[in-house]
Amino acid sequence: MKKNESQKAQVFEGGLSIVINAVLFVAKLWVGMLTGSVALMADAWHTMSDSLTSIFVVVAAKLAAKKPDKEHPFGHGRWELVASLIIALILGMIGYEFLTDSIGRFQNREYAVYGTIAVVVTAVSIIIKELLAQYAFLLGRKHDNPVITADGWHHRTDSLSSVIVLAGILVARFVDGLWWMDSVLGVICALAIFYAAYKIMVDAVTRILGEEPKQELIDSIKAEVKALSEDDLRLHHFHLHNYISHKELTLHMFIDGDLTIKNGHYLATAVEDMIKEKFGMEATIHVEPPDEPANDD
Repeated sequence: MKKNESQKAQVFEGGLSIVINAVLFVAKLWVGMLTGSVALMADAWHTMSDSLTSIFVVVAAKLAAKKPDKEHPFGHGRWELVASLIIALILGMIGYEFLTDSIGRFQNREYAVYGTIAVVVTAVSIIIKELLAQYAFLLGRKHDNPVITADGWHHRTDSLSSVIVLAGILVARFVDGLWWMDSVLGVICALAIFYAAYKIMVDAVTRILGEEPKQELIDSIKAEVKALSEDDLRLHHFHLHNYISHKELTLHMFIDGDLTIKNGHYLATAVEDMIKEKFGMEATIHVEPPDEPANDD
């Protein structure tokens, strides 16, 4: 149920992003062409890239929803991480284009003439994109969904780049001789986009390579096991294998050396069932005799 809710939220957020960003793109590009501003046109294409990456968000949700099969026994949830990497790659390419365009305009001493319409459209864009970012972050946290969070970062960078553009527009309108302002704004926007790409890529790569379970999760599991059994089972050696839509947890557990293999199996199974019920992940437990030293490596 949680997996289905996450996928539905991903599709909804992606669809909403596609529609809103398409409208903002048209408005920003029109103003950019009207004023001759590379910063505004770059900001417009940044917004359009949100629509393109949101398409990946929707497609990844559909692919991740496929049931496990013989070739993919742990499901297809990591398609979401692949989508995150694609989003990061697109952001990096867009940032590079903005950077080279801005440097070229600076070298040619090109400038833009801003009007009131540029201020209005940019301000409205900032508000809308920040609201979209906050909504995506909320859904991402609620459903532990890295793709929605990555899309939120894309919205956030678009909002921040628009803030910088707006500040530059306001300064350039009231201070003469700042022909270089538009080029500088373009460079700053490019750097903001590079940072977002870096954050998204690090998060996705970390999950693909394998992640250490959070201490909060480990403490919660130990507390539940303590309530389940009077014996000190000394849980250790926790490893988390995150397939996004499916998570596997492996751990080691000490049991009384006088227990039969059958009773030890029942105890380990009871702990595995509890972890599945309360924490929503499959657990595999390796049992050890009490005189064996704990190894957390």
